[in-house]
Amino acid sequence: MSSIMKVFLLLAVMVCISKAQLHQSGQRCLCNRIRSKLAFKSEVKDIQIYPVNIFCNKVEIVVTLKRGFRYCLDPKLDSMKKLLANIIKQKTSTTARPTELTSTPGSTNTARI
Repeated sequence: MSSIMKVFLLLAVMVCISKAQLHQSGQRCLCNRIRSKLAFKSEVKDIQIYPVNIFCNKVEIVVTLKRGFRYCLDPKLDSMKKLLANIIKQKTSTTARPTELTSTPGSTNTARI
């Protein structure tokens, strides 16, 4: 096999691998099933918001209950949009206490309720 043919074959393999990785990048999200309602505030321990990243192409909201259960919420719901707006407002406010909204490594926001 000529060297030009080997280069083209190697290039074709690299393109196929990169296409396969791009196709699967949205498949590694934390939330496979999404709930449409938030539990009672008294049951919620914290809420974590995961932004879009290279592994998942959507915003994910993960709620942890005091009993240890975790579930995901739909960020497109009006109630979740209001919650996100309140969290962002608290984060940008100069009078908000820093313990109300904390950032963890990996660019996730955690809201303590």
